[in-house]
Amino acid sequence: MPIRQLPDTLINQIAAGEVVERPASVVKELVENALDAGALRVDIDLEEGGIRLIRIRDDGGGIAPEELPLAVSRHATSKIASLDDLETVATLGFRGEALPSIASVSRFSLSSRRAHDEHGSTLQVDGGRVGEVTPRQHAQGTTVEVRELFYNVPARRKFLRAERTELSHIEEWLRSLALARPDVELRVSHNGRASRRYKGGGEIEPTLRLHETLGEEFASHALRVEHSGAGLRLHGWIAQPAYSRASADQQYVYVNGRSVRDRNIAHAVKMAYQDVMYHGRQPAYVLFLELDPARVDVNVHPAKHEVRFRESRMIHDFVYRTLQEALAGTRAGVAGGVEGEAPVQSMPFAQAAYGMPAPSTMPQHLQWTGSQQSPLGLRVADAPSAYAALYAGAPTRSAEPAPAMPMPANDAEGGIPPLGYAVAQLHGIYILAENAQGLIVVDMHAAHERIGYERLKTAHDGIGLTAQPLLVPMTLAVAEREADVAEREATTLTDLGFDVTRSGPQSLSVRSVPALLAHAEPGALLRDVLADLREHGQTRRVSAARDELLSTMACHGAVRANRRLTLPEMNALLRDMEITERSGQCNHGRPTWAHFGLAEIDKWFLRGR
Repeated sequence: MPIRQLPDTLINQIAAGEVVERPASVVKELVENALDAGALRVDIDLEEGGIRLIRIRDDGGGIAPEELPLAVSRHATSKIASLDDLETVATLGFRGEALPSIASVSRFSLSSRRAHDEHGSTLQVDGGRVGEVTPRQHAQGTTVEVRELFYNVPARRKFLRAERTELSHIEEWLRSLALARPDVELRVSHNGRASRRYKGGGEIEPTLRLHETLGEEFASHALRVEHSGAGLRLHGWIAQPAYSRASADQQYVYVNGRSVRDRNIAHAVKMAYQDVMYHGRQPAYVLFLELDPARVDVNVHPAKHEVRFRESRMIHDFVYRTLQEALAGTRAGVAGGVEGEAPVQSMPFAQAAYGMPAPSTMPQHLQWTGSQQSPLGLRVADAPSAYAALYAGAPTRSAEPAPAMPMPANDAEGGIPPLGYAVAQLHGIYILAENAQGLIVVDMHAAHERIGYERLKTAHDGIGLTAQPLLVPMTLAVAEREADVAEREATTLTDLGFDVTRSGPQSLSVRSVPALLAHAEPGALLRDVLADLREHGQTRRVSAARDELLSTMACHGAVRANRRLTLPEMNALLRDMEITERSGQCNHGRPTWAHFGLAEIDKWFLRGR
């Protein structure tokens, strides 16, 4: 077959294979065009899940009558005019492919009127065949109708799902848009019935827009995130670890207002939650990243779902550290309205015999004067020194004292701290405590495990990673690209405790490994480290392996079930929980405490009815 020029209609239908995947893709492209035109209200009318009809009406600036045929021409756009414009594009659309692609696989009409025009104009396109522009009555703005999607491409139409499925894809995209654009009113109808309305003109608030889009449960567990630096700004909401999902259905990332799926950011978020998320569960978040448009390339895919950062390592580190610091503040007693206002004195668990506040500082009904057991030595403070003994042969280094943790706040009512005061131990497993709002239940092993784990990490951070030389250098066979990464990232590997040199095109010579992990599988760990460095530009494999070992040490050193604690010891544990980072979850992501308000307890017994 000779080489020939394809007709424009076929070219547009081929392009539609990338741009128009399903009705939700059509809604996305048309609504984004409306937003780029300055619309503050968009009406979306659907029939049969968008397969039979998609009608988008907006109150934007409108299109000139003579420009309507140009609007459905390939690579015609008002968004950019030069390469410089493309490199700093700030609009949602810019490629000039959506309208001609959609019009080539549907019965399409485009109607519009500008504010100063006497009347509107309309243009019909049937399967890519463009008609004439005719006058018609129309309010200011633009209306696009897409009927019988894929009617002339049966192979594509038969792959569409059921009406309910296609509608759910549209609703999910509109939910994502509503989170990003609270200033725009969105009205949705399906088969002639109003189905959804997002009010515009306001800011996203946990009790309003978050509740409206993601539900009351997410809004009640949302933590506000706001951080700027190095020309970057990250803001939004992340759900506390206690609110986790079986799937990644509540993960929204926006770059300069554009909803994207970015593996680099997703990996940074996953790493930030790694220490507090239960195995197999997914975090929920709504994050907005803002940066200079010149630092991000949005022209990666025709559907514009993906972006490419010019400084991906910096982005990864910025997101990871911001979220890690936010999650570090999820201390027990903070959530659920238990947080107070005035500071409370720290009470180390290792000194539990002296941990009980003086009777005069406690409410009378919480004072306990019965016989006391002899103090139980839980020896949390011994674990860091035991860990430090691993480096007895290493040169002594003076570690900077750790910064003082912020003290938890006492409740305004009677000076009761957030987790209250212990009243009993249940089955040798749980601590029951009373605070100003009701009942606190603490899993003592899980709580003590987290406290010991955080202290071990702090002790190790003060000592740093120490390399242990191997008696016989280990030769490691790797792929050529992995060897290239090892050669390029030699300084990073040294900081992680590895002494690695390239001994051949596909081999490495390993002369030292991290001392704490010397008995693990250094070859497999090094391969994982190289894979992370190649894909993300940095790695936490060594620290994750270290944390896993320290977590095991903390678990074995934590107080066991059926161990009777004295009230001073129980209260000391509560005070330590209030000042320990991430104490709301144990090392494995399970919750360490629960709160039952007095009103909730009253309901158990039908009080007040």
